[in-house]
Amino acid sequence: MIVGVVGKPNVGKSTLFKAATLAEVEIANYPFATIKPNTGVGYVKVNDVAREFGKVSNPRNGYVLKESRFVPVQAIDVAGLVPGAHEGLGLGNQFLDDLRQADVLIHVVDCSGGTNEKGESIEPGSYDPVKDVEFLELELDMWYLGILKKGWEKFSRIVMQEKKEIDKALGKQLSGLKITEEMVEDSINELELDKEKPSSWTNEELLNLAQSLRKKTKPMIIACNKIDVNGAMENFVRLKDKFSEYIFIGCSAESELALREAAKMGVIEYVPGEKSFSITETGEGMLNEKQKNALNFISENVLKKEGTGVQQVLDKAVFELLGYIAIFPGGASKLEDKDGNVLPDCFLMPPDSTALDFAFKLHTDFGKNFIRAIDVRTKMAVGKEHKLKHLDILEIVAGR
Repeated sequence: MIVGVVGKPNVGKSTLFKAATLAEVEIANYPFATIKPNTGVGYVKVNDVAREFGKVSNPRNGYVLKESRFVPVQAIDVAGLVPGAHEGLGLGNQFLDDLRQADVLIHVVDCSGGTNEKGESIEPGSYDPVKDVEFLELELDMWYLGILKKGWEKFSRIVMQEKKEIDKALGKQLSGLKITEEMVEDSINELELDKEKPSSWTNEELLNLAQSLRKKTKPMIIACNKIDVNGAMENFVRLKDKFSEYIFIGCSAESELALREAAKMGVIEYVPGEKSFSITETGEGMLNEKQKNALNFISENVLKKEGTGVQQVLDKAVFELLGYIAIFPGGASKLEDKDGNVLPDCFLMPPDSTALDFAFKLHTDFGKNFIRAIDVRTKMAVGKEHKLKHLDILEIVAGR
């Protein structure tokens, strides 16, 4: 599963990406600072379930801070997008090609209205961020439509002549966009398209199909960045009113990056996603008056209001939009592995995952030789069709 961070240039996209991953990326106040996609590891936040047993997890991947465990997810920060990208404008072709691999999108917009359609800095309030949401929707829809229509007449005619099932044929053809046969079938049914005569589908019907498939394969959450700038909150409210189908999160990526870097240096104690931090003894001696004032500004004007939003937007993208769940392998009699590490592993599983799916995730042999699973909390045995719940701890019992 890959989280894609997208948006036009200069809206704070790379700042949000760096804040979420602490990856070394170029951050500059000009369009197209990102030329090639940056890749990194972000972390979604869950409860440290070992605390229920009076213990603390020892993650093999990720980390624990206080009561929370941070589980790694792959993230990419792709080149900035401008209107006309699907026609090759800006870095459009590269942007869209890089985007294929993403399972969910975080669309970063400058909520202050301080970045124009070309990605140039202007006076805050001079640009309407509503246009950013509209143009990204359009670019993605037209990209999908272009792929769908490529060779459409010949393709649809062959499907009819050979009496193939259009959903299966399209699912295979569009698999590079992570489109499945089931998605195509659902979209065709929702739009009431004539399955027997795909060659008769109009341009409008093809656009509607492209849009439907885009929504299924590239669900999107909107990160309203620069929320701490004057006028941004008014735009935030307008955006939420106009686009009720999206989740909007107010963000201050710059503030989050400052906090995470200060925490990394040992200057402050800060748990991402929390609304407070504390200056350490080390930090008291390292910080000058200007730096203390900057941290105080973040505390009063960002954290105490809504928080920086960066952790929240990542969590909601993975757990709410994609519906993934965090599952822990553990023993019914003990949580430690052979080296004494408590619940060292955590796996992010897609919605509707079963105990058998989890067994295969751990090892192919566990799946093939599955006998039962044991819910570590209840000590109850469950079968292979048992649907998993977020934060379940399971022991897999398999034969040899």
